Amino acid sequence: MSEITYVRGDATVPSVKGVKVIAHVCNDIGGWGKGFVLALSRRWPEPEAAYRAWHRDRARNDFGLGAVQLVRVDPYVWVANMIGQRGIRTGSKGAPVRYEAIDTALGRLAGEVAELGASVHMPRTGCGLAGGTWSRIEPLVTERLVDRGIAVTVYDHGEDGG
Repeated sequence: MSEITYVRGDATVPSVKGVKVIAHVCNDIGGWGKGFVLALSRRWPEPEAAYRAWHRDRARNDFGLGAVQLVRVDPYVWVANMIGQRGIRTGSKGAPVRYEAIDTALGRLAGEVAELGASVHMPRTGCGLAGGTWSRIEPLVTERLVDRGIAVTVYDHGEDGG
């Protein structure tokens, strides 16, 4: 049985061979401007542009909690925009993180990743601005990806939390 590999480094620069998917959690209101997405946008314009278009056209697509959008940024690199947080502020319903949506998104991501023959790379997604705890997200990553034989690397990077 394999497990998640933890490394220090930048999740936007996976240092393994083969096809790679960089997965992260997005909100359901079209906001892109804080946290890990800034690191993505510094490297590639496509994930933000695709996310904003996906949100703008949401009446005619699957945009919503639990949805996944794969955006190719390089011949061997994709970014997975996973909708796993409701709004952007902690309020009466708690933190924006939605564990069930992250679980659904990871399940959808697993099929896509398996088809691509890719490995998955991510920060401790859902634990920064979304307000989630890794102790709740890690088992979802293990169950949905690792237990299906998908290699997962989680990056701990100084100031760019997930």
